[in-house]
Order: sequence, then structure tokens, then C-alpha cells
Amino acid sequence: MKKYLKVFALATSLALAVVGLTGCGQQAAAPAADKTLKVGVTAGPHAEVMEAVKKVAEKDGLKIQIVEFNDYVQPNVALSQGDIDVNSFQHQPYLDNMVQDRKYDIVSVAKTVIYPMGIYSKKIKSLNELKPGAVIAIPNDPTNGGRALLLLEKQGLIKLKQGTGLKAAAADIAENPKSFKIKELDAAQVPRSLEDVDLAAINTNYAMTAGLVPNKDALAIEDGNSPYANVIAVKAKDKDNQAVAKLVKAYHSEEVKKFVNEHFKGSVIAVW
Repeated sequence: MKKYLKVFALATSLALAVVGLTGCGQQAAAPAADKTLKVGVTAGPHAEVMEAVKKVAEKDGLKIQIVEFNDYVQPNVALSQGDIDVNSFQHQPYLDNMVQDRKYDIVSVAKTVIYPMGIYSKKIKSLNELKPGAVIAIPNDPTNGGRALLLLEKQGLIKLKQGTGLKAAAADIAENPKSFKIKELDAAQVPRSLEDVDLAAINTNYAMTAGLVPNKDALAIEDGNSPYANVIAVKAKDKDNQAVAKLVKAYHSEEVKKFVNEHFKGSVIAVW
């Protein structure tokens, strides 16, 4: 019996030692800053910029896996569900609206670039050529729809109710002297509507994906003072994560700014 107890004690000691070693092994695992970050972006310019960020980040020991989406809804869904760690595709007003409507626990940690919204047409070469009753396509989400309406107002095509602000909707049009018809579509679909409408307000990332050159093809375009700066967003619990800090550092590097300026030739504006 004593011999059995000695063997049991020895086995127990060895088991505890193994557990202890395993625990030490877990503590010595790669820190969060060295994990591979899954970063969600929309296809097109956002993905192109993130490719440049990825190269800079790798020099600092951060590996990035880029996950592309084709709409504005899924990147926040994926982030909220934990399928990705970060996303970089939306401006602050859009994020604020999504957080309010869907109660996402998502916050922005840095500004990135402005993709100026432009007004395009395949039927006219000047806004002065717009005829009464012309059809104008705009994004159907609240923030980008409001952004489009504000741009149309700035060009003197419509007038919105006083005090409408960034969340303008078609119902807020106070004056429409030429009876323009506002057609609301998913933002990704607006460029494809150019053959069917007279005018379209298109986000730059989708315009470029469709082969349009904002500084050349747009009949009117936002300037660099736009409040719609894009952001890097994460779950609130990850806002101080070391890996996220490395991502921001890489994005705000001179290498990435040079890429943005040279590659997009003014169609995308770095805001850092």
C-alpha cells in the first residue's frame, strides 16, 4: 500500500509539473501585438491602401490579413461578431449611425483618408444641362444619402430644410424647382445606374472601382474640408490593444501617405 501511495504521489507530482510547464508555455505565448490582425475593408481603394499599410506593418512585426467586402453593412456585422478584428472602410457619421441603430459596441481609434463624394453623369457634361424632371441617384443609407443631398444643395440643384444637418433625407428637400426625381439605391449599385439615370452621387471608392476618375470625371466633388473622414474601427474592448496601435502607426506612416498621394493623384486625401 505504501509503495502504491509513493507511486501515486510521484505520478501526481509529475502531472502537476506538466501542468506548470504548460501554464508557463501559455504565458510565454506571442503577445497580442504579434497576432495576425484580420482587417475588413471594402473592395477597391480601401483594399489598395490597406495593402500598402500591410507592407509597412510587417516591418514592425505585425501581420495583417485583409478581408474584402462588397457592401457597407457586412464589415461592421463581421467586426461585431468577432469574424474580423478591425475594419477600415467607413466615415465617422456612418459609424455613429450604425452604432445608434444596431447598438454595436464599436469605436473609432484613428482617422485615415477622405474619399470625396462626386456627382457623375454619362448623359450631360455640365450640371447646367440638367433638364426638369431629371433622375438623380443617391446612396440609400442615411449618412451617405444625406451627404449626397448636401452636395446637391451646394451645387444649387435643391434646397434642404433649414437645420437638417448631416442626416438629411429626401423628405427634407424644401425646394426642388426643376422637380428632380431622387432615386435611392445601395451605395455599391449607384455607379451601375449611370446608364439609366441623368446624374448620380457616388462615393469615391465605388466610383474608382467602376473605372471613374473623380478629379477628372466628376461634374462636382467635395473638397478636403468634408466632415466625412474615414476611420479605423474596433470593438470598444480592443481600443487600447497593442496590435491595433501598430496598425494605426503603420497607416499613419509617411510611406502610406506617399502611396495615397501618388497612387490616387488627389482623388483620395490623407488626413493625418
